[in-house]
Amino acid sequence: MIVAELKEIREIRNMVDRYASILVVGCDSCVAECAAGGHRETMLLSAALKLSYKKDNLNPVITEACLDRQCVDDFIEGIAHLVPEHDAILSLGCGAGVQALARVYADKPIIPALNTLFIGETEMRGVWQENCLGCGQCKLGYFGAVCPVTRCSKKLMNGPCGGSKGGKCEVNPEIRCGWDMIIRRLEALGELDRLTEYVPPLDWSTSHSGGPRRIVREDQKP
Repeated sequence: MIVAELKEIREIRNMVDRYASILVVGCDSCVAECAAGGHRETMLLSAALKLSYKKDNLNPVITEACLDRQCVDDFIEGIAHLVPEHDAILSLGCGAGVQALARVYADKPIIPALNTLFIGETEMRGVWQENCLGCGQCKLGYFGAVCPVTRCSKKLMNGPCGGSKGGKCEVNPEIRCGWDMIIRRLEALGELDRLTEYVPPLDWSTSHSGGPRRIVREDQKP
């Protein structure tokens, strides 16, 4: 899932103070899972903004709404009746959601309330770990489903650097060595022979290094 966090109220206000009416729109998908943008967070941000404005003797119109997904047009249409009544939309969605709203509602300023951080998983309540860089060439099958691109600080594809100690990363001793994780996982699976296979360096043109990416599935198009 996409992991994000709420911006500081000061930064949000710097972006929205010029508007007399603001539609605060949450996203009840990825960012809801990481407690950044679901129904609850949308209401809390609206309340925080109202309190902040009240302290400054200001009273802009602030309305809350929440979509199941901000990145899907069919869901975005759910706020169509509210958009004309507001000067701007404050999005509690990831960067993709913000840009989807901007595409659909081209005549409205769309302001991000979140910082989009990474693609990750929920390790436990309140803890999210980056596990995928979206490189476009998944090699997890070679590495026991542990990604060397994200879990190795040096992004090494053919073995550890030799600088780790006690299973901790040389670059950051606070985190586990990605290659220690890979080796232990393959050993437990009885597949250490995977490490005898040469894995070519990634072709980074399939990542964001090659520019914005797009997938078209003709069998899914209407």
